[in-house]
Amino acid sequence: MNVEELVRDALRDQAGEQGPAVPGFADRVLVARRRRRTRRFASVAAATAAVVAVAVAVPVLDSGKDDVRPAGVLERQDIHAHPDQTPPRDLIAAGKSALAAYYTTETVERPGKEGVSVRTYWLLDPRTGRYEKDDRWSFVAVAPGLRTAAVLERELPTKRIGLLDLTTGEVEQWIPVEHGVGGLAYSRDGSRLVATTYDENPDLLEKLTGADGAAKDTSGQETGLWAWRFGDPSRTGFYVVDLASGKSSWSPVERRRDINARQDFAFSRDGRTVYAQVIGGRDGLQQFYDLAGDEVAAPAHERYLRSTVSARLSPSGRLAALGLAAETKDKSWSKIVDPRTGKEITKVRGAELLAWADDRRLIAWERASGSEFYRPRLVLVTIGSDKVVPLSGVREPNETPDRQEWQPLFAER
Repeated sequence: MNVEELVRDALRDQAGEQGPAVPGFADRVLVARRRRRTRRFASVAAATAAVVAVAVAVPVLDSGKDDVRPAGVLERQDIHAHPDQTPPRDLIAAGKSALAAYYTTETVERPGKEGVSVRTYWLLDPRTGRYEKDDRWSFVAVAPGLRTAAVLERELPTKRIGLLDLTTGEVEQWIPVEHGVGGLAYSRDGSRLVATTYDENPDLLEKLTGADGAAKDTSGQETGLWAWRFGDPSRTGFYVVDLASGKSSWSPVERRRDINARQDFAFSRDGRTVYAQVIGGRDGLQQFYDLAGDEVAAPAHERYLRSTVSARLSPSGRLAALGLAAETKDKSWSKIVDPRTGKEITKVRGAELLAWADDRRLIAWERASGSEFYRPRLVLVTIGSDKVVPLSGVREPNETPDRQEWQPLFAER
């Protein structure tokens, strides 16, 4: 079967599949709670109307009346590109995926030889389609639908999880937990969160030192170099949070030394297991756990994936994104494989595959042409084509406080 036939089959399968919940579930839970507080009778009528809408198979109408996103986002205009912006100021999106947020990091030194890597986020404002700085949070995960984000306060680990309304910028609900949380990830349908728990801040750094223990170079100057802790992680387990009820259950996970200090869990495609990276012979090696915290084998369609490649499975589940396969000074190619066998199907442009726009196209980092150094920009790439569509400007390396590397976070529109 060639790649064209496989993609056709994938699209056919996608059209015939129906998931248990549509993207944006978490957004609608949040909106429903807000309406119940202010217009209880009206919310009942709205819920009834939504049921009728589903019954006549027009799901796009279920929350459109109250949606204040820009028309281009609501109507799913195919591509929003700003190749002159880095970091981006205005919405970047392609197909089903949108840049929901991005962040920069800086090291804040603490007494002794300890520091902490601190993130600053820029979140998509659904009212304006622009990215706005919000420095209240240490960690952010954006739900499908781009209306809600799960957030953690500055000091990690923290004992509560916030549900942030991206339209108002207000936290609509705090979910208390007993074990300190340091990382968050949504399920594919947005109905649940997996929250990774730690005994101490997973973003702690140690200053690199010389043989004599001094953090200085041969000229006696401070090196300013920091390293992530490894070999003594504080990860303890994870919560699974049901957003409709606000209830959560915690599962302890056996401690292991072959992980980084921050090694957050994420849901598998079907939501029945979670996974996290482990350090091994193969880059991006992943270990799966059932929801009780016990190690299990990888699901059949995720056995050959890598935790370091965020695009993972295509919307239909018939294709899988893998890591870098080849590169020249101006171009890079990554592998597309059959997730059931791990066999390579084809290669696609891009140095790092970040998100699927649909079953033929992906959003990727790709190096800027003619550059001696790796200076990437966000691009849209297509299976079977050598062309790229620039989506953002070129990301420059950290040089000054006002020009920092930014890391993208994608979510389904």
